[in-house]
Amino acid sequence: MLNFKKRQEYYQALINKNSAYEGVFYVGVKTTGIFCRPTCPAKKPKFENCEFFATAKEALLASFRPCTRCKPLSHPNHASDVVKMLVKAIEDSPEKRWKEQDFRELSIDASTARRQFKKRFGMTFVEYARARRMGIAIKQIRTGNAVIEAQLSSGYESSSGFRDAFSKIMGGAPTRTNCIVLKAAWLDTKLGPMIAIADEQGLYLLEFVDRRGLENEIKRLRKKLKAAIIPGETGIIVQIETEIINYFDGKEIIFRTPIHLIGSSFQKSVWKKLQRIPPGETRSYLEVAKSIHAPTACRAVARANGSNPLAIIVPCHRVINSNGEIGGYGGGVARKQWLLEHEKNFIRRNF
Repeated sequence: MLNFKKRQEYYQALINKNSAYEGVFYVGVKTTGIFCRPTCPAKKPKFENCEFFATAKEALLASFRPCTRCKPLSHPNHASDVVKMLVKAIEDSPEKRWKEQDFRELSIDASTARRQFKKRFGMTFVEYARARRMGIAIKQIRTGNAVIEAQLSSGYESSSGFRDAFSKIMGGAPTRTNCIVLKAAWLDTKLGPMIAIADEQGLYLLEFVDRRGLENEIKRLRKKLKAAIIPGETGIIVQIETEIINYFDGKEIIFRTPIHLIGSSFQKSVWKKLQRIPPGETRSYLEVAKSIHAPTACRAVARANGSNPLAIIVPCHRVINSNGEIGGYGGGVARKQWLLEHEKNFIRRNF
């Protein structure tokens, strides 16, 4: 049973609609008989009318029914049917320039598409479709096609419009030497959506989309690799999505997706040590520092830990303070606690 301090913490997260608590708890409202997720937009109940649960199943067993606004039985901020339909339509005809009539033929309001894409991806439908078209052009230029051919096949009639759109994504005019492309996809999890960025060889980034500083992290990756990052899918993204689903469902806890570690030699040495911490166990920052033969570098280890771009796969959540306190976590301390408990429970069930 939750103590008073923990209930207060959860109630404050509910009041603040704190997305870092998604999947960590559910709240049952005694006066309505409804249970919600932490970010529900409905009017907030009084503290004394709240009952907190670790899982949706517990709330259901306590006779609460799911809220129709926040839909606590689905993944938080999951892709709606409208978004799924439009993403499929883009993939079926990625070179298409969308007009109002196209939306009407699908019985979708253009403003609805804009709003739902903005919520899901942080960009409008038009921006998403434009980036996808540009991905086609970049691929053609890389394989030796003339710029004019890439322009026309991606739906741009104007060369100046094409070059402007290209420059916004790539940071320069189209040539065969500046066309490195990474794909980005959003993955649904019980703790909220994550973003995965990869090429066909390995994964560069996996983070919760509400992590502080994520936008700057993506900009640094783009700048370091001189690459464009556009919506799309690779075999690596398909693989990590399957493994992430299995991880959160408690079916598997080991990741086999190839990864790229982009960082200093010191950062890489820390990240490789993190990968050797067994699931269900933790290490202190001091222990990690000693393991890389740098016992006085605790703060540097903590900074490297905090700059890890591959959440869960490189398990920075398994590093805690020397006094046993859980310490910080880029995705939120509540998520860190959930991940540690999830892994301990997996080990207890399976070993």
